[in-house]
Amino acid sequence: MLFGNAVIGQSGGPTAAINASLAGVIRGLFEAGCIGKIYGMRNGVEGLLQKRLIDLREAIKGEEDLLLLSHTPAAALGSCRKKLPEVESNDVVYKKLFSIFEEYGIRYFFYIGGNDSMDTVAKVSAYAEKVGYEMRVIGVPKTIDNDVVGTDHTPGYGSSAKFIATSMQEILRDCAVYTVPAVTVVEIMGRDAGWLTAASALPRLYANVAPDYVYLPERPFDFERLYEDIAEAFKRHPNVVIGVSEGIRFADGSYVGKAAHSGVRDVFGHSYLSGTGRVVERAIKDKFGCKTRTVELSILQRCASHIASETDLKEAQMVGRSAVEHAIAGETGKMMAFERVSDSPYEVKVISNDIKIIANRMRKVPDEFIAISGNNVTDECLRYIEPLILGEPKLEFVGGIPRHFSFI
Repeated sequence: MLFGNAVIGQSGGPTAAINASLAGVIRGLFEAGCIGKIYGMRNGVEGLLQKRLIDLREAIKGEEDLLLLSHTPAAALGSCRKKLPEVESNDVVYKKLFSIFEEYGIRYFFYIGGNDSMDTVAKVSAYAEKVGYEMRVIGVPKTIDNDVVGTDHTPGYGSSAKFIATSMQEILRDCAVYTVPAVTVVEIMGRDAGWLTAASALPRLYANVAPDYVYLPERPFDFERLYEDIAEAFKRHPNVVIGVSEGIRFADGSYVGKAAHSGVRDVFGHSYLSGTGRVVERAIKDKFGCKTRTVELSILQRCASHIASETDLKEAQMVGRSAVEHAIAGETGKMMAFERVSDSPYEVKVISNDIKIIANRMRKVPDEFIAISGNNVTDECLRYIEPLILGEPKLEFVGGIPRHFSFI
């Protein structure tokens, strides 16, 4: 058994469940006899390099704090989008990073994040192996995009899917009260994978309303086909509602909303996307001359903890706690993951996968989950998503709004 101190960080976009994973890791470390101090990185590896650490044994007073933390959205430790250099090309950053590990006696490194964060896990693990520094490096998955490979789904997705499905149903109810021909375009996050937009079709399972069409990045987008779809929908009712992923592309690979984008990219080379819905809306307006509107769910879909999925929060805690168990058992260079054991009743187990086969890869919506027409998702897709959004946490309210945890 390896004795030493531990450090935990959060990275990438916030979610309604990332703090539940943090609570799970902390709880597991509190229970471990081989762990001394437990540090939290302020703003991920970026803050670690600046030695901005907090003592989590002092900051977390007990189970009440852990419960409140698990019900708090966003990233309580703060986040970052820092890309570490390749291990083989530049070791200046790694020498500094590992000198900090030695200074603080850190032998356990836990990083909670999505695809890009798993790149950090892979590089820290590789450098530790290269220099012979005995250390356990474990990735804990999170992302609302559900696009991390090697796992049935990612913590954070279930809560976002629940918010999106709920919001879409409310939008549909609102639009249905009028008889004036109109098209509402709901823009949903998803640069490369359409999992979030797919969730907007969930009302179809149980309600008498559903979006007419949903358009995912996995299928080429074509305005002429869109016009045909809208014309067909108008034959059924005057109020048409469609869901579009922000990352839908034309057949040549260019973004539909490119004209509305800022052109700015993050350190990982990803474009900042917005305005796709507006571009689609204007095209519909020009073609049909009807009333149109765009609803951008934007960052609301990331941290809507007031309607979080209890299943999502429980699983996020479970995967965080399991990360500690696997690390103590001697595993390193791994990411925790879910394996779906059964659909009915729904059951998953936590496993670990080699980070080398996960980092920098993308899990997209599979063909069997997309309608042959390319403008909707299958019931099989919705049945896959459904159990992930079930249950509602019992939140603590103060002054009529949910109470949140803060390290400040």
